[in-house]
Amino acid sequence: MADSRAKANQQAVLLSSVDEAEAAFYDAMQHADIDRMMAVWADDEEIACVHPGGLRMVGAVAIRAGFEAVFAHGAVQVTVANVRRVEGQGLSVHHVLEKVQAMTAEGMQTAYVLASNVYVHGPQGWRMVLHHASPGQRDDMQEMVEAASVLH
Repeated sequence: MADSRAKANQQAVLLSSVDEAEAAFYDAMQHADIDRMMAVWADDEEIACVHPGGLRMVGAVAIRAGFEAVFAHGAVQVTVANVRRVEGQGLSVHHVLEKVQAMTAEGMQTAYVLASNVYVHGPQGWRMVLHHASPGQRDDMQEMVEAASVLH
């Protein structure tokens, strides 16, 4: 346990930008590395994660168990597309489209996911506080975007 916390603290120092935090999150999935995954998350009791079609997991213990189940069959290959951001002082909300490929008991499966990733900046750098993923469809890889308008 102390070794896992040491890894988490070391990784947190490296998350000096929100882009580094998001890259670390997806890299941990690509390598099925639970310690690297948990190092991305904020040290807060209210962190939350929802996998597509799943229950809301609140807190580090529940989130860790959820990703351990995901990683049970190995790495998860995720291609992220169409990242949209809303940023404020110490907060960054990313909504992304994901193409997810993972090995299951039935073999390699591909899914399309609509996800929101929320990051906060604190004493340990940028950390994830929410990952909410919903089932999508292949057509969701295209997006409908409203034309920009000028506000007066």
